[in-house]
Amino acid sequence: MRIATVSIVIALGCLPACGGDGKVDADNTKRNARDRDEAALTPIDQGNSAADIELTQKIRQKVIADESLSSNARNIKIITKDGAVTLRGPVKDEAEKARVVAMVQEAAGQATVDVQLEAESK
Repeated sequence: MRIATVSIVIALGCLPACGGDGKVDADNTKRNARDRDEAALTPIDQGNSAADIELTQKIRQKVIADESLSSNARNIKIITKDGAVTLRGPVKDEAEKARVVAMVQEAAGQATVDVQLEAESK
């Protein structure tokens, strides 16, 4: 009886978020649709040169080390190709976006930084 009750509660909790097939869409499904555009850089486009890999690693370590950032901000896409850095993904708000950009620009030095971060709230 207890298992049946738990199953019903789980099923009812899923109703608002589930489609007709019972699957729950990820929060960023619509946001990820833009990655299907062939012109959009994705992590697959990351440069393989030692310099590109090292710069991406340096930036990622700096972002991950800041525990005051939201989970989304700590998981932004960082793509370095031919010495240019592209940042993509959601961040909490404009203030967090500014902190991330400043942090990345400091780590990137003279490298070009293309900021495509999205603030979720104004």
